[in-house]
Amino acid sequence: MRLYATLAGVVLSASAAHADPGRLLGDDTFAVHDGGPYILDAGLFAAQPAALPSGISTGLGAGVTRQCGCGLSYGLRASWSTESESSQTWVVTQWDMRLRGLVQLRHTAGRGILALRLGGGPTVVHEHRVRTQSERSGMTIESSSTALLPAADLEALVGLHVAGPWIAMIAVGPTVEVLDGNVRGGWIAQLTVGWQP
Repeated sequence: MRLYATLAGVVLSASAAHADPGRLLGDDTFAVHDGGPYILDAGLFAAQPAALPSGISTGLGAGVTRQCGCGLSYGLRASWSTESESSQTWVVTQWDMRLRGLVQLRHTAGRGILALRLGGGPTVVHEHRVRTQSERSGMTIESSSTALLPAADLEALVGLHVAGPWIAMIAVGPTVEVLDGNVRGGWIAQLTVGWQP
């Protein structure tokens, strides 16, 4: 009889814990549910600078993607990043703003998303140069210029539905820009958090 009473107590306490509305994590906290066709994401961005020969340009990126029923998606992305380099003559600060329209081939498997996306559009490059130690003469020697470069990106994307409408995503791949009539290769990487309402 004691055994039955003990088992009944364990079952009742487990069901009471299951029904406790004060719990921080519920049974459906990490459940994946079908959201709408749009995914909005934002996060960290890193790339090879569009016009500098070396360095890593870091900043922020964001985008919106609309999913179609056939495994294709399309959308828009924007990112802003900056990098500074110096030599014996100049200190150069450059920021890049990348604006892209994109198409994406995707596959969803459970919580996971695998995609290959192709983006194209302009990269706005702003460069500011300051002559090294020119302030010692009492006059800072500096110059600024802005250029618009045609560009394209090809990224492999991996995403994971974490909880509810939230998705963790990472995308990396090569990029090309046309600078002074020459095609220049580089790379981009993004670590973002997506929201699929």
